[in-house]
Amino acid sequence: MSFWLSLIGYQAVWFAAVIGAGHGLAWPGVLGMLVYALVQLACARNVRTDLALMAAGLMFGLLLDGTLSRSGLADYAAGWPDPALAPGWILALWVTFALTFSQSLRYLQTRLWLAALLGLFGGPLAYLGAARAWQVVTFAEPTWRTLLALALGWALATPTLAWLARTGSRSSQRQSATRGARA
Repeated sequence: MSFWLSLIGYQAVWFAAVIGAGHGLAWPGVLGMLVYALVQLACARNVRTDLALMAAGLMFGLLLDGTLSRSGLADYAAGWPDPALAPGWILALWVTFALTFSQSLRYLQTRLWLAALLGLFGGPLAYLGAARAWQVVTFAEPTWRTLLALALGWALATPTLAWLARTGSRSSQRQSATRGARA
């Protein structure tokens, strides 16, 4: 998948998820993620790495957004499958975001400090945009507590995903070199 297709695809899934959640529907984001993931996996250089990224993204979503939901710091629209957990549309966004690290966000694989900064600021800003423009997430007062939790969570998750993508890419390159040397 090309840089632009990856970037535009992620944005399309983001809008499908957020607009769908604004209408009480989780399935548009989940469906968008499935289409994006299938295209990504069909074009993948390393399917194992992409599957690991998907699993890690799902785990981060369950941990961060699930904790925010259970603690009452955030309330999400379209809370399917269980309102006490992170909703399906948020998990779909995490999975889709994680996949961008082998494509459009590939440059962050060797710039973990930049990935942390992107997460620190970009994560909470995306949630604020979703909260204000589509009212799909509500923050407990004072809002700064939730934004701080999001900033810290995303500042850890983003470089971890970049590192995981880099580690998978290196492993794939070593395996290819070993097979080439045997031939």
